[in-house]
Amino acid sequence: MDRLRIAFLNASHGDENTRRNFRRELDADLVEFDATEHHLPDSFDFDAAVISGSRASVYWDESWIPPLKSWVGDAAETGMPMLGICYGHQLLADVLGGDVRDMGEYEIGYRAVEHSGDSVLFEGIDRQFTAFTTHSDEVAELPPGAKPIAENDYSNHGFRKGDVFGVQFHPEYDTKTAEKVTRGKDLAKERLQAVLDGINDENYTAACEAKTVFDNFTDYVRTVQDPAAD
Repeated sequence: MDRLRIAFLNASHGDENTRRNFRRELDADLVEFDATEHHLPDSFDFDAAVISGSRASVYWDESWIPPLKSWVGDAAETGMPMLGICYGHQLLADVLGGDVRDMGEYEIGYRAVEHSGDSVLFEGIDRQFTAFTTHSDEVAELPPGAKPIAENDYSNHGFRKGDVFGVQFHPEYDTKTAEKVTRGKDLAKERLQAVLDGINDENYTAACEAKTVFDNFTDYVRTVQDPAAD
C-alpha cells in the first residue's frame, strides 16, 4: 500500500523536540496539527492518528482541550487507529470513558516497565524493558472494555481498546529531550541530580528497544488498511 498518512496531534505547546522526535521515529507522512492553538483536522481522511505528550492535564480547564477531545472521540468512532503517548495516552483513556487522576507524586527518569506479553504493540520487546518516564497523572481506571498491556510500580503504562493504543512512557525521547524535560521540573536537588545522572548512553541504548512500539503501530495500521498484507 502507499505510504501511511498520519494525523499528528501535537499537544506539546510548540516544543521543537517533540516535532523532531516523532518525525524521526514514525515511518509515515505526518500531517501536524498544533492542538494547543486550536489547530485540528477538518476531516478523518487519515490512516491513523498519533497524540503527543503535553505539560497539560486532561482535566484542566483550557479552551483547546474540549475540541481536541471531541475530534479524538469522533475519530475513534470511525474506527481510526490511534496511538497516544503520555498525555495522549491519558486523553484517549479519558475520551473513551476511563478516569485520569493526579498520582500525588512524580515518576521521572529511565525506569523499568513490564508489558503483558500478548499485545501486538510490544512484539519484539523484552517483557521487562527500560523507558523514559515523566508524569504526575495516571490512568487510574481504564475505559470500559479496554485491556491493560503495560504497567510498573507507579501506574498503568499501556492499554488497548479496539484499534486504540496508549502508552504512558516516552518511547520517542532522545537524551537531549530527556535532559531538557528533567531540568524543567521542580524536583528536590538530590532527585534532580539522580535523574540527570541516569540520562546516559547506557540507559538510552536500553530504552531504544521501546521505540519498536512505533514500528509495531504502523505495521498494525497497514494491516488494518490492507488485511491481505497480514
